[in-house]
Amino acid sequence: MFRSLSGFNYRVWFIGALVSNVGGWMQATTQDWVVLTELTDNNAAAVGATMALQFGPQLLLVPITGAVIDRFDRRKVLIVTQSVLMLLAVGLGLLLLGGHAQLWHVYGFALALGITSAFDAPARQTFVSDLVSGPNASNAVALNAASFNAARLIGPAVAGGLIVLVGSGWVFMINALTFIAMIGALLVMRRRELIVHPRAVRDGNPLVQGFRYVGGRSDLVVVLVIVFLVGAFCMNFPIFSSTMAVMFGKGAGEYGILSSILAIGSLTAALLAARRERARLRVVFASAGALGAASLIAAFMPTYETFAASTVLIGFATVTLLTTANGYVQTTTDPAVRGRVMALYVAILMGGTLIGAPTVGWVADAAGPRWALGVAAVAAFVALGVGVGWLMVARGLRVARMPQRRWRFGLAWAASAEAIADGGGVPAPATGSLATVSGRNDPADFSDEVAMTSPIRLPKLPGHRADAAGRAGGHPSPDVAAPRTSRPSTTHPSVDPRPTADREGRISTDR
Repeated sequence: MFRSLSGFNYRVWFIGALVSNVGGWMQATTQDWVVLTELTDNNAAAVGATMALQFGPQLLLVPITGAVIDRFDRRKVLIVTQSVLMLLAVGLGLLLLGGHAQLWHVYGFALALGITSAFDAPARQTFVSDLVSGPNASNAVALNAASFNAARLIGPAVAGGLIVLVGSGWVFMINALTFIAMIGALLVMRRRELIVHPRAVRDGNPLVQGFRYVGGRSDLVVVLVIVFLVGAFCMNFPIFSSTMAVMFGKGAGEYGILSSILAIGSLTAALLAARRERARLRVVFASAGALGAASLIAAFMPTYETFAASTVLIGFATVTLLTTANGYVQTTTDPAVRGRVMALYVAILMGGTLIGAPTVGWVADAAGPRWALGVAAVAAFVALGVGVGWLMVARGLRVARMPQRRWRFGLAWAASAEAIADGGGVPAPATGSLATVSGRNDPADFSDEVAMTSPIRLPKLPGHRADAAGRAGGHPSPDVAAPRTSRPSTTHPSVDPRPTADREGRISTDR
């Protein structure tokens, strides 16, 4: 699970990122609470506008950010972006401590933070591939998510307590100090151990190149559509948590605890993702459906305690989806354009907030926070429909009746669905729920190990039937050994002289 930590550079990066992420979550929690309760009168739309300003630039600056990340030293890019983010935290912290902060100040801070993060986020995503080798890439991505969500478990709860104890301004100042850990980690890395990837050739508009590469792969298009829907309408946790906390009559401390409880599910999902050898599309699609169900459950929770418990499910489903999608995109993309594709990925994930956050905030103000969670549930189910629809159109997924289960139906690929319906030579699995035989398996979706160890059933040989009939009638068959005589047998009595099939009339493909 932690094999990527064996390398010095990734180990240093992991520690620095964990400390910095704790501070980042402290600042994010405080910022949203300041907008909702200190600078406005519980205005969820203002929180949504702040989020849109913070995440919108990541969508608008894709033509620049992808090219910068592909053409420049990512380590140096990160040193610059982390330094700028530290200065921004100091600036807003001083305004809050001096009592001069106004709503437009926070809007300006969110916009500057968004512009800087438009370069920082994709650089951090792709820098992982500079720290670990290919076989450990998925594990490193999952451990990054674990670090992020472990910080999410700690940061919001600490922020809620500090807001009550020392005030919101000091939270920003403390976050500024945590950036030192990340900058220090980048400076002490062993540069000779960094993995060098080929730089992109300047042969056209980088944005066009990125879109052309993604457009040529329908699997990436589907992943990005799902990520957009989830990022735009399902990941507005500050709006959900803050408005639900206010609805239940709770304060800053309880709001911070909500974010930390959500991180329990997020951290669990990230650690489980680290155990998987590779990212699979079917996990992305299933997680979208689970996220829709979890959001719907949360919308109907009657008390603060039950709502807090339901956020664990939301966190688990969200991080499972995003970690798997991130790992899939990184590990299946050509290294020469990985920076541009990841910039596009992050832009779609975060930039969707430009549309979703104001919409969800308006719904929370107009109809209540429960309806805002309902919007998230609908978006997640639509994402599930997109994934299933792609499987049906591009991969020929069909619903077929399993002959062994008369009233049970399962999923099969087009090549095997007709054979299953006709009772042909494609065997249904023992569970009767999913057909695993297909001539069009996607290596990212299906296990080669399963394909190499699945038995192929053959028709029983005529000798088997005669043998069985002889035993049933009490007469020995020609295949039964004769009674022992004084002449020794040349065949060992325990070895069947027929090597073409085993006792049950089948052979295995791994022979």
